[in-house]
Amino acid sequence: MTEEEKWRASLSCDGDYDGRFFYGVKTTGIFCRPSCKSKNPKRENVIFFETADQARNNGLRPCKRCRPDLLEFQPQKEKAEQIKLVYQQFFADQNHLKEELKKIGLSRNRITQLFQLQYGKTPVEYLNEQRISCAQQLLVNTQDNILQIALQSGFESSSAFYTQFRKGSGVSPKEYREAAAQKE
Repeated sequence: MTEEEKWRASLSCDGDYDGRFFYGVKTTGIFCRPSCKSKNPKRENVIFFETADQARNNGLRPCKRCRPDLLEFQPQKEKAEQIKLVYQQFFADQNHLKEELKKIGLSRNRITQLFQLQYGKTPVEYLNEQRISCAQQLLVNTQDNILQIALQSGFESSSAFYTQFRKGSGVSPKEYREAAAQKE
């Protein structure tokens, strides 16, 4: 690959070249991946390297935006995993869930976009799956009434619980409990 090809790949932020080379900027002392979205440097200030170690050995430090020092850098995936963990831990407590999501520092729309992109479902769909799974366990393992189970599972009303439970499991909560009892 020629330096001109590397330069064009860097200007176009082409991720297909990540790992094949790195470029450094003499004036800033920083090196980047070809896909880095940072401001385009002047051509006369750019040098190319085969490896990140070569760039470091030339006195350059890794870019904080594209993290060429990491083998794999996927900040969106990391955020989506962080969001999923919050949903898994706090699905049954609406107030705590909202507080923990605020700590992530993203808007509600951005959280939805990232989650759907990573997992192929909306946060609401995922939360309902978590809540239904919890309710199924409670229906089988406790004698609590349906309303108690709905509230313990994170549903705010019995009507929402019945609707989502039937949608997710194909039967009513009562039918689910009865079927589980017959299997014993």
